[in-house]
Order: sequence, then C-alpha cells, then structure tokens
Amino acid sequence: MLRLTRITDYAVVILSLIAGEPDQLWQARAIADATRLPFPTVAKILKALTRAGLLVSRRGAEGGYALARPASEITLVHVIEAMEGPVSLTECSDPAAGVCGERGHCRMHGRWTRVNLAIRRALSSVSLEQVCAPIGAFNPPRVADAAV
Repeated sequence: MLRLTRITDYAVVILSLIAGEPDQLWQARAIADATRLPFPTVAKILKALTRAGLLVSRRGAEGGYALARPASEITLVHVIEAMEGPVSLTECSDPAAGVCGERGHCRMHGRWTRVNLAIRRALSSVSLEQVCAPIGAFNPPRVADAAV
C-alpha cells in the first residue's frame, strides 16, 4: 500500500490553515490550537517546511509563519518532498539511493522509474490552493492525464 506518513498529512493540514489566511502571520502555538495537533509536532513540521522554502518565519513578539509563495505555486510534491524526501516508490527509482546490487539481472530495472514519474507528475499537478478549495470545486487530474 502506498501511504503518506501522518506527519506529511499534518503538514498539509497546517499549510491549508495558513493558506486560508495568507496575510496573517501564524504563531506555532496558534497553529497547534487551531489544528488540535500537539505543539511539539507542529514545531517540528514548521521547521521542516521553513527549511524546504515553503514557509517563511519572522522572529519576535510580532513574528510567526506565512507561506513563502502563493498557495497556487505550492504543489503536493513540494510538501511530500519537504517532509519525506524524494518521491520514490522503490529504492531503484530513488536517484539518491545509488546503484542497486540487483541491477544486472532484475527484470524491473528501469521500469519503476516510469511509474514513479507518473505519480510525481500527478502530485505536481495538484496545488495547495486546489487542496484548500471547497469540496466539489476541484476536479483532480485523471489518471490518463498523468501518464508518461
């Protein structure tokens, strides 16, 4: 089963909250209260999203977090990669994993890359803005649209 981690799911929840009021600076405690997520978890996610360039942070009493760019320019693949690293279904489709020891005789060598690319393309086509849209207002891309 292909499933995102709970932390990545929470990251989307946090980003959707911030995207809902893009002119506001959000303090970590206010995010934790609004999302009902544990404060340490929220702090960890905010740090990762800031490090990935999806959020900006301002220090001080009047500080907080805001989107680094419009919600329409942040895609699900950006969020997943910020929280989990590159989108890779298998180790052999992960460019950072190096050369697989089974490469010489594996019947699937190079084939998972095609599937991985299609999934990455589909995730890249869905923006945070679309995720935040009212239910029914967003028509996700058809599987055929994401084909390689």
